[in-house]
Amino acid sequence: MSKLFDIYKPAPFTEPLPKEKIESTYTRMRWKMMLSVFAGYAFFYFVRNTFSLAKPYLIKDYGMSKGDVGLIATALAISYGLSKFIMGNVSDRSNPRYFMATGLILSGVVNLIFPSFAGSVAGLFALWFVNGWAQGMGWPPCARTLTHWFSDGERGRIFSVWNLAHNVGGGLVGPIVNGALALAVVLAGGAALSAGFTFHIIFYVPAVLAIIMGVLILVFLRDTPQSCGLPSIEDFKNDHPDTGVADPEKELTAKEIFVTFVLKNKPLWIIAIANVFIYVVRYGVLNWAPTYLTAVKACPPGDSRWLFFLYEVAGIPGTLLAGWASDKLFGGRRSPVSCIFMVLVTIAVWLYWKNPAGNFMVDAIALFTIGFLIYGPVMLIGVSAVDLAPKKAAGTAAGFTGFFGYVFGAVIAELGLGRIVDRWGWDGGFTMLLAACVTAVVLFAITWNVHHKPDRE
Repeated sequence: MSKLFDIYKPAPFTEPLPKEKIESTYTRMRWKMMLSVFAGYAFFYFVRNTFSLAKPYLIKDYGMSKGDVGLIATALAISYGLSKFIMGNVSDRSNPRYFMATGLILSGVVNLIFPSFAGSVAGLFALWFVNGWAQGMGWPPCARTLTHWFSDGERGRIFSVWNLAHNVGGGLVGPIVNGALALAVVLAGGAALSAGFTFHIIFYVPAVLAIIMGVLILVFLRDTPQSCGLPSIEDFKNDHPDTGVADPEKELTAKEIFVTFVLKNKPLWIIAIANVFIYVVRYGVLNWAPTYLTAVKACPPGDSRWLFFLYEVAGIPGTLLAGWASDKLFGGRRSPVSCIFMVLVTIAVWLYWKNPAGNFMVDAIALFTIGFLIYGPVMLIGVSAVDLAPKKAAGTAAGFTGFFGYVFGAVIAELGLGRIVDRWGWDGGFTMLLAACVTAVVLFAITWNVHHKPDRE
């Protein structure tokens, strides 16, 4: 059994390649690593967003209440936040090739089993909790891979490109399921599909694709450059940031990672708390947009779904701009860009709130602006986390901020905002969103000049 788990240990260094082969091999391998973690993480979203597509069927055909569905959704948010932190620490001491593949395949298996428990709230809650834990095995190995294969000076741009996997994976799952259902209709000779068959397909198709992708990760992903006979990225790029360790290639113990580089890291605590408020705004606007637009703005349901889509699409150029600006305009400091973006988000949220019903173009502009801007800070907080810790602690540091974002921020956005709107109306809800915006601005302003790992007391 111990030999089985040996594959999860960091890959050993191999014999260095001849000098004349280093540059060409490094270039090829960096593209290979980026494509592997980009595609792999996109497929994690395939088997995370399936539940959103299945909610109407659980309510209409399986007799569940909105509260039941919300409870099941909360299971993933909580377990994902916990796993991203805890499994992030395990990931920092593991080979991402096997660690990431295990999480993706496990998530696919859970999605295959999930439809069989459609009549049980407890069963679906338990399974979705397990799925959230498996999902937490996706981000940390990507962080480990990117910090080992790309240097500090290019990290903002690289992470911003990789971060688009969120949008690609989250956006493609719907059309892929629609395509599978259309094919099923053709194969059935044009006969209508039953609700039960449709419900199962929503989970089965993304699950099978995710499992296949997990196998491809095993084939293509690698651990460190040194495990491929290459020098460290710091030596290759001549980019040696001070992250507080004498030997950046030394594997750290779990205690060192947790205590020295996370729990005693004051700037990391500040951006982790800021992440709570970022997620309140991100999910508070996104998840409630269809409800708010149809109930308050008299927006037709079909139009509200397009505005919902617009919010996600707008995040693609916004994320790229944020990564470029943090590298090129602020010398690798992430908080200035996040601070500026959140000031503009505050204005856009206020406009979205105060725009009178019927002015759908203004609502569209406001939602596009919020989507364009909010994903920059979401991405940069993760980059800040890996900046503020040694690369051997990158997964844990990023997982720490993710823990705050999901366990507190996403839950507040789902449950807290709903309760506030029930009691004080949408004015109360938007007051909470604006307060979250302002708090995030203040926390980013406090860390304006922070970059890399600070001195420890």
